[in-house]
Amino acid sequence: MSEDKLTILLVDDDVDFIEVNKVFLEQEGYEVLTAHNSKQCMDVLKEQKPDGMIIDVMMDYKSEGFDLARDLRHSEEYKDIPLIMLTSVNSQFPYDFEPHGTWLPVDIFLEKPIEGDKLAEQVNKQLKSES
Repeated sequence: MSEDKLTILLVDDDVDFIEVNKVFLEQEGYEVLTAHNSKQCMDVLKEQKPDGMIIDVMMDYKSEGFDLARDLRHSEEYKDIPLIMLTSVNSQFPYDFEPHGTWLPVDIFLEKPIEGDKLAEQVNKQLKSES
């Protein structure tokens, strides 16, 4: 990893989504790690701690991303990583999802679909204000 690059971990079961958004984020100067579910995410985290994460909700099961976010926030090692939840869960379960300290402990909640430049803008806002 280059010392001057911030690292993002994309966690999503949609391979096409990961590939497209990886390109946008790399163009913004980020190093991008990927995982397709929470187990793979935890495997990646054992190897490298990212500066931020983008997490889908519905992966191997419908609430996997919610569970992953809560697990990360309860972990001493990972609780301070900025979390962006990016999902289309509202299209299947309409509800006004907002970050919530207990049941949805993320920094920002974004809806799919999202244009790559808009995603990069939100990532920049979350991560570059932290560094």
